[in-house]
Order: sequence, then structure tokens, then C-alpha cells
Amino acid sequence: MMILMGTTNPGKIQGARQAFEKYFENVEIEGVKVSSEVSDQPINDEIFQGVRNRVKNVKEYAEKNGIEADYYVASEAGIINFSGEWVDINAVVIEDKEGYQSLGTSQGFPVPDRYMKEIQETELGAVMDRIFSGKDLAKGKGGISILTKDVVSRIELTQNAFVMALIKHINGDLWR
Repeated sequence: MMILMGTTNPGKIQGARQAFEKYFENVEIEGVKVSSEVSDQPINDEIFQGVRNRVKNVKEYAEKNGIEADYYVASEAGIINFSGEWVDINAVVIEDKEGYQSLGTSQGFPVPDRYMKEIQETELGAVMDRIFSGKDLAKGKGGISILTKDVVSRIELTQNAFVMALIKHINGDLWR
């Protein structure tokens, strides 16, 4: 099974692979750098627009380069306001070769109001790198691994979002 993914982030690719491997055999994922066409730090609806744009752009890349895939996928992390509370989530879109698309999200984690201005001016990863003296926490296990004392990693957040998006694909017409 060939999957073309709209990112080259190794943690996101690994999370996607782990999710697909729960349901399919011979999973091959190729990551491609494509634009989300939204802010570097997506907030609210930008998260969902960005992930859809990534899928659209990875499909265009495939068409231009003669690549056929079974699935075109993307992941976009961002901060959403739930009833006055800022929460970081990971949104995923999966589109099959017939054009059927589904959306899934990860569980979210709280982001303190006191960091939101700085996050909006840069991005969450940069703020977490500063706070935790890290470098590129957005890659690999991510800042969430620090916040949860290594109980949850960014890879797991991505994996869970992909599992949620796969629900419509693995259950066929029953859940479409």
C-alpha cells in the first residue's frame, strides 16, 4: 500500500505509519514537503484548512510527478479555542484514491493563556523550545513528551489522529 504524505516530519510520518499498520499490511509512506497555505502557527479553523490544503497539494505533487498512491494524507497541529480554553490538537485528513476524504483529530492538551501572544507571533514549537531549552521539540517525541513526563509523545498524538480519521475508511459504508 502506497501512502503519500504532505510532510517530511519524521515524527508525523512515524505516527501515520503506526496507525495504518494497525489495519493494513505492507505500508509504504513517502513524505513530501508541501505548503499548508496557512500561518506557521494555525489557530482555530486554520488548522482544518491547512490540513486540507496539504492533502490537495500532495495530490497535485503526485499528479505532476506521475505518482499513484492508495491514500493521500496530511497532519496539521494547531491551537483551538474550546469554550475560552486554548488547546493544542493535531488534525489529520485521509483521502483515498477514489477521492473519499475523512478527518480525525488527536486528543488535545491545554496551552496557558500567558503564552498565547508569543505563540501567535512565532509558533508553539518555538515557545516550547525556549521554555524547555530544547531544540526542535516539534520533531520526534515533541514537547508533549516533556509536558506529560514521557507518558505521551507527538508520535502517539499523530497516530491517534490517524486512527480516528481511518474510522470511515476501515468501516466502509457502515460509517460513511
